Amino acid sequence: MSAPTITAALLLLLLTGIVSTASGVQKLTITPDRGTTFSITSTQVKGCKVCTGAGRSRRCDASLLLNENNSPVSVEFECPRPQDAFKVEIIRNIDCNTKSCTGHIIQSDSGSLPLLDFNRKFTWNLKAAAPKAFKIDFSGTGLRQIDPSESCPDRHSYSLQALQTTGSVAVGKYCRAGAISSAQILILGSFSLEVPGGQKLQNGQFDVSVGEEIKSLAKITLTVPKGTSSSVLLSPNYPDSFPDDDLMEWYFHVPDNHKTAVRFFNLTQPSCLKKETAVEYHSKGRATLVRSLTDPKLEQRFGNFSMTLRNCEMERRRADSPGLSLQVQVSTSSARSSVLCKVDPSKAGGLFLYIRKLRPTSACEMKINSVTKENITVTSNSELSFQDCTPEDIEVTARKVIECRDPRDCQKTVPLSLPLLPGCLPAPVSSVTWHLRPPAHGTVELTSPAGPLRQSLPGQLCNDSLLIKVAEDDGTSIGHFCPQGAIQKIQIHTNMSVTASNTGRNALRTCYKNVLDACFKDEISERYIFTVSSKKNAPVLLATPGWPEGMKPYATVSWIVSVPPKMEAHLMFVNVSQPKCSSRHTKIRVQRVGRREEDYSRREDEEAEEELTVSERFYLNMSNCMPERRIFSALTKITLQDSKNFLLTTILSVVAALLVIFIIVLVVVCLVIRKKKKLLNHQVSIYNPNGTSFLPGQNNFPKSREDNESHVYASIEDTLVYTDLLRKGMEIGVYGETDTYRSFPGHTDSQKPLVSKTSSVNDSADGVYRPFLYLAEGRPPLPNRPPSHELVDNEIYQSRDPIGEEGSPRLGPRLEPEGGN
Repeated sequence: MSAPTITAALLLLLLTGIVSTASGVQKLTITPDRGTTFSITSTQVKGCKVCTGAGRSRRCDASLLLNENNSPVSVEFECPRPQDAFKVEIIRNIDCNTKSCTGHIIQSDSGSLPLLDFNRKFTWNLKAAAPKAFKIDFSGTGLRQIDPSESCPDRHSYSLQALQTTGSVAVGKYCRAGAISSAQILILGSFSLEVPGGQKLQNGQFDVSVGEEIKSLAKITLTVPKGTSSSVLLSPNYPDSFPDDDLMEWYFHVPDNHKTAVRFFNLTQPSCLKKETAVEYHSKGRATLVRSLTDPKLEQRFGNFSMTLRNCEMERRRADSPGLSLQVQVSTSSARSSVLCKVDPSKAGGLFLYIRKLRPTSACEMKINSVTKENITVTSNSELSFQDCTPEDIEVTARKVIECRDPRDCQKTVPLSLPLLPGCLPAPVSSVTWHLRPPAHGTVELTSPAGPLRQSLPGQLCNDSLLIKVAEDDGTSIGHFCPQGAIQKIQIHTNMSVTASNTGRNALRTCYKNVLDACFKDEISERYIFTVSSKKNAPVLLATPGWPEGMKPYATVSWIVSVPPKMEAHLMFVNVSQPKCSSRHTKIRVQRVGRREEDYSRREDEEAEEELTVSERFYLNMSNCMPERRIFSALTKITLQDSKNFLLTTILSVVAALLVIFIIVLVVVCLVIRKKKKLLNHQVSIYNPNGTSFLPGQNNFPKSREDNESHVYASIEDTLVYTDLLRKGMEIGVYGETDTYRSFPGHTDSQKPLVSKTSSVNDSADGVYRPFLYLAEGRPPLPNRPPSHELVDNEIYQSRDPIGEEGSPRLGPRLEPEGGN
């Protein structure tokens, strides 16, 4: 395959995009490139769908997969902003044999501009021939590893995955510009790049080649620059556990006459069944050095070396065995170095820079304007020098005062941004403090541009690398916060400070350049107000300022909690400490917004309820007294859940609808059955002189003659007799005992059964209907004759088998029909 062909094939996505928006539907024409799989996936459980085709062939679903070599496909999104509901992934495969690979990783935005508003992920699946690894070269730009919860300043986030038989392992998340020069993954893995919606893709290329026969799941190579530098590395799957009984290797290219210090922090140790966790150091010409992860000794290395992390066979059935995870700080400096550094904090607008020597016994020597000092404060343009100082030797912090005396002259929004300091400092800045001083009757309002905050509390600790401490100006703590929570806004009616630092002793990452936004507002009624907006089934913990320490005397705090429609908030007071008050009372109050009545109100001398449910937006207000002894503090847990009233209404509505459907079906079935019964009625009937007839097979009589045709006869069987007429004739002696039928002129509703006029009174052989002998079953016997035997011209054929008198039953007096004839 020629180079131009490879380049064209690896553009990741060759799309012909034609976007049109009309009536809330966005259309897009897509043509995936050869070797590319194009995936559109919904990020929502319900909502917008993506459709292809037209007419009967139209298909709509929550996801769409277009494979290579497809012809142009017209895609429609059934919503006006599909970029809020879908993410796009472009997948390519690169295979390597024992000598070469089929392509390289090429970043290009060519042809994909119509998808610019979508969150896009470019993924390259790589495969090497066993037992080799594939190798990705980052030497052109270099990468640096970041915490999985962080993002990159240029909004380009890279990820490495290793695929094993036990599953996928996250090797790490990375940003551009760092010491990582290459990565090798054993046999199978993937490399991906994620960019958010609206971000154009930076062009670039990473070469892929055949790697070494490595024994670990991955090998990361770092090329350390000359001078003083520091890198932070994380164990695979961090902050989750490193894979069971596995190896991870890092290799360091160190310049001549430089020394490297290795330190572990944020370490969690597993419970081991076999072997032990350890770290191994390998250097050319030296014996392997094995150290325990808990060894407090700082490892100093000279020259190039490799470091291998080794896990044990872990006991994972126990809930208290968290597995193995850690961070590694690798600091490099010249064996004997002197660094000159010019710093001018005044350019940052009132910034103070503090440099403090941490270890008095170290060989580090600091000077400002040629004057040696143990601690340095820099307020203006100064020249600093550092002799043999490593990042472990010194600490760099910054402080800035932001004051607003007149709200009319103050900046509307003040970004609390990390200062941009020169890289010649031996250590990066570890914390920055902003002192905010509002007008006499003003308020400081804090919001996070990166999204809502959460308070660091038991059950929701801040594992993120950024930690924000909010305190009053006298040092009284209000709380510790970090990103990714439910607190949208914090309002404080006093002078206060915000301190941004990192967990452990790490440097503040540049991805948190703008930590918070501060504005000065009018006076508020409480000392502190928090605005909270939680999510369904995501419990939120709220603590009084300074928790677990108590609130200041007479201090008040309010939380304004939003509750979406058809939902309710479940409040649980999980930890409340009440004082003995010498003046006033403590109070915990819950009141819905816009309502006069309170839903909940308790003082320190009243028995408190532990749980409460509120169905609308509400205030949670707490106030302190003047404590005589003990403190006032409270920890509240809020969980949003579906409203029970809404659920009950929904259930009743469903039941009512099902009941209506059941009744309708029942009526329809009854009508159908009734109609079928009428169609299946037999055409033979038996006369009843009482004015009604019944059909064979029926269990009851029709209600009236007008409603049926029981008085119309198609045929009369030979055995049919008028039992009533016979009984009357026998009583008056008119009929004899012979069983003879005479001619029957017909019968109407107004006539009794007729006797032949030609017969005499004593003629017992003619004109008589003999009694009908019923069988034991209670119904007339069926005649033994052919089916065609019917009445012809109203004549009744005479029976050839007369029944004797002995066979005739004794009949009682004839009963007149109730309705008449």
